[in-house]
Amino acid sequence: MSTENEGTSVPPAPSAPPVPVESPATPAPAPAPAGSAPPPEPAATPADGVPGDAAAGAHEGPGAFEGQGGHEGPGAASGAAPGAGGTHEAAAAGGWPPPPPAVPSYADGGGGGHTWGASYQPPEPKPGGRRGGLLAAVIVAALIAGGVGGGIGYWAAERGDDSGTSSTTVAASDSPGGLKRDPASVAGIAANALPSTVTIEAQGSNGEGGTGSGFVYDTQGHILTNNHVVASAADGGKLSATFSNGKKYDAVVIGRAQGYDVAVIKLKNAPAHLKPLQLANSDKVAVGDSTIAIGAPFGLSNTVTTGIVSAKNRPVASSDSSGSSKASYMNALQTDASINPGNSGGPLLDARGAVIGINSAIQPGSSGGIGGSGQSGSVGLGFAIPINQAKNVANQLIKTGQPVYPVIGASVALDEQGNGAKITEQGAGGSSAVTPNGPADKAGLKPGDVITKLDDTVIDSGPTLIGQIWTHKPGDTVKITYKRGGSEHTVNVVLGQRKGDS
Repeated sequence: MSTENEGTSVPPAPSAPPVPVESPATPAPAPAPAGSAPPPEPAATPADGVPGDAAAGAHEGPGAFEGQGGHEGPGAASGAAPGAGGTHEAAAAGGWPPPPPAVPSYADGGGGGHTWGASYQPPEPKPGGRRGGLLAAVIVAALIAGGVGGGIGYWAAERGDDSGTSSTTVAASDSPGGLKRDPASVAGIAANALPSTVTIEAQGSNGEGGTGSGFVYDTQGHILTNNHVVASAADGGKLSATFSNGKKYDAVVIGRAQGYDVAVIKLKNAPAHLKPLQLANSDKVAVGDSTIAIGAPFGLSNTVTTGIVSAKNRPVASSDSSGSSKASYMNALQTDASINPGNSGGPLLDARGAVIGINSAIQPGSSGGIGGSGQSGSVGLGFAIPINQAKNVANQLIKTGQPVYPVIGASVALDEQGNGAKITEQGAGGSSAVTPNGPADKAGLKPGDVITKLDDTVIDSGPTLIGQIWTHKPGDTVKITYKRGGSEHTVNVVLGQRKGDS
């Protein structure tokens, strides 16, 4: 299976327009007392009888929209206040009762045609990134809901006073005992693991980089993560790790293994009392076990998601979406816990809060990414490097700065045909496909042989064979089953080793 490593970019989203303020309703005229003189003619409306500068000032009170629709003040009714003086003077001259107030030109009842009195038009959305637009939409929705809820609540309260009915709500307990969470719950595990999980920012010397995740590996300040998270900063770049409390530390790359997609970085001036996450035995994981993923999807630090172990020993060949890096091979744990770009390098925990894997890759959806951006999100198919393998690699990197790979000493085709792993006729650069005097050569394997099993695991392709071999250590003896000329054979192979990434 071929997958993509996670990236970091966030697609844009439109911002939300402001909500128009309701225009004040036109008050009904007061009834005239019996026997009184008919009311005088109403005073001129602000559009006809008020000077332009006075009329223009009538809309500058609280409630007017400014710029991109920000609300200032409680309402728009006070906006007509500056034009009221002329109306009272006409009323004094004409006797009692006073005439009904003039309908301002910006009200629903009609009026003059000043441009500031035109009906509300939502402003054009501001261009910008997704975060601002999304935040604006959430805030506007919250304000609308609050306003409507408040209005309905007041209406219901008024009706309640008239009818004599009442409503009683029941509040949840705020006592410490009521809010205490079991340490074995998801909330309890997250509270314990988040302080030991970091958001990693890597930037290359060319200014390019990205964001990923990692977790505290030991008390000496080593952080375990993915190679593809820190690769851009490995040669003269900048690297930092930020903890859940917001404290940020510069870091350096100690070692990285491209084939395993594992890297170790170390904090500069590491704080005292670092708390490493406990490491589980990933060989003991069972399909259906609960999982908890922690990381910084799309740069959103300290995100916690849950799921289960969907499958074990899933052969995965992963690479970043740019295709600029060589593939990594893993015999992965598959989970449906939501893993997105930015989760890379973060811990996959079991129900006890112990690390069972390093979140590393996702199977992208067929749509080609979120919003058509090519940046794929979770479709419930996430893959993690088993922690047993990652631990072995991390210890190599801390000790020597370079990885050690077990090998059989033969080149195999990397296409996924489903029939096995075929030993090629030639190796890289025209070299021999089977290394002379190497493990495969000593076992009698030849070019053209098709390897179908390693121990009890069925091999359907070259990447599957590589992933299976890399779960072992140099010096281990494995049983290889292969086909040659229609006949099946089985041999024992003692694994050799290769140091460093070639």
